[in-house]
Amino acid sequence: MTVRVETLLSRYRSVRQETESRAAPLSDADATPQSMADASPAKWHLAHTSWFFEQFILSAYVPEYEAFDADFAYLFNSYYEAAGPRHQRSARGLITRPALDRVRAYRAHVDDAVARAMPDLGEEARALITLGLHHEEQHQELMLTDILHLFAQNPLEPVYAADGVRAEAIEDGLSWHDHAGGLVEIGHEDDGFAFDCEGPRHKVHLEPFALASRLVTNAEWDEFIDDGGYQTAALWLSDGWAWVNGKGITGPLYWRAEQDNRPSQFSLRGRRRLDPAAPVTHISYYEADAFATWAGLRLPTEAEWETRAPSLADAHGQCWQWTGSAYLPYPRFRAAAGAVGEYNGKFMSGQFVLRGSSCATPAGHARDSYRNFFYPHQRWQFAGVRLAKSL
Repeated sequence: MTVRVETLLSRYRSVRQETESRAAPLSDADATPQSMADASPAKWHLAHTSWFFEQFILSAYVPEYEAFDADFAYLFNSYYEAAGPRHQRSARGLITRPALDRVRAYRAHVDDAVARAMPDLGEEARALITLGLHHEEQHQELMLTDILHLFAQNPLEPVYAADGVRAEAIEDGLSWHDHAGGLVEIGHEDDGFAFDCEGPRHKVHLEPFALASRLVTNAEWDEFIDDGGYQTAALWLSDGWAWVNGKGITGPLYWRAEQDNRPSQFSLRGRRRLDPAAPVTHISYYEADAFATWAGLRLPTEAEWETRAPSLADAHGQCWQWTGSAYLPYPRFRAAAGAVGEYNGKFMSGQFVLRGSSCATPAGHARDSYRNFFYPHQRWQFAGVRLAKSL
């Protein structure tokens, strides 16, 4: 039991430190604004991930625990109805106080309380700590993508870090990996951690298909643009075509046409020349689907992806990959009781599944069964495309 506590405490400290490291380049001014309703300030991410442990561990299982600040529960609850009222999501950037230093003091307060309480916590509480750590790793990725979007709104286009994450060049050749189809099983199956939406493991029947050996590249996307991809209505879903025209979309997020007609891309490293061999990123489901139609192919289903993609070199660590699957519950899925049951299940409406992981995903957080999900218009994440075809 002591070893298990020490192991969990070591992981707790490691994950919490990684969050601090990702926030380290930011000033208080950097950490406060909110660039759009979908994003959150870095300061809010730092505080919310601490609120999670305070709300679900310390307040619930440690009778002597004293809250750092009674107002923080209102400020930093995200969407948990059962946990009480909360500040409006789209107005998180207006929380100029508390300052970044006070949020860091809040994190230290929570960390100290968790470390002192951990030896006396039972299995249920420890399982919630594990959930909280994976939750924080999700916010580590969101914090980087939100910072990128924020910095992109600044005319100076500031650099987050000279070695900031980005998708790297991939192999040039494209081949196809066939699958004969038939009955397969998907979903989480081992004893390691998984979010509730990754199970239960179940059977799915697949028709014969093939999956591309690599992701779609920037060079290929440039061809799509040059061929009028964003001006050809026949390639687009109706909602996608309305979105393209309503928002004036002409290319992936953060791309810009330069005077020499060579596009550039803004990244966490600042604005750089577009790497033609790197996978295209920051595209919406609408764009991914239109590109697949233009190429005479399609997006894979999530069952096809999980069955065939894990053996491919760029399945993880480059970009999330849109699938053609709606984010819906697996057969026999049941949300957990209480507030933590709101974590995933209530979002199973109107969104699409992405598989894999990205260059911003923390080490050790990727799984073949992981189901990321976003609305079809959203593209500020490191989202790209792997094509499929029916056989």
